[in-house]
Amino acid sequence: MKAPWNFLRYLPVAQRVIARGRVPALLLAVARKRSSHGGLLKGLREDLSLFQALCVAWWRGEYRAISKSTLVSVVAALLYFLSPLDALPDWIPGLGFIDDLAVMGWVMRKWSDELVAFRGWRDAQPPSRKAALEVLPAAQETERR
Repeated sequence: MKAPWNFLRYLPVAQRVIARGRVPALLLAVARKRSSHGGLLKGLREDLSLFQALCVAWWRGEYRAISKSTLVSVVAALLYFLSPLDALPDWIPGLGFIDDLAVMGWVMRKWSDELVAFRGWRDAQPPSRKAALEVLPAAQETERR
């Protein structure tokens, strides 16, 4: 299964984001962009929610049953979503998020076993803990690592 055009260049950037402890800052940027584009495609919203919850759980040390390559791919997909100038620029009405959806769909298929396992883990959590996965790390947490 071939990676979407231009996605591979985000992998080394994702590795640096993880290594430098910048995951919370990335999640906050994704949340800002996501909220400013309320009409995102349903599939994109669902994938973003899953990817954000995975990153939150990993960052907080609550979920570590994920390979490094999967985590890097998820972070790279979030970086791709943030980039306004990707295969189809986000400012093109009706088309701008199609490539973002393709990248997230590719990551979902490529790493499906691990992402399905995470979804199962997340869904098995008590409601309060599940809700906590929707809360992004505080700004102070970006400084702690």
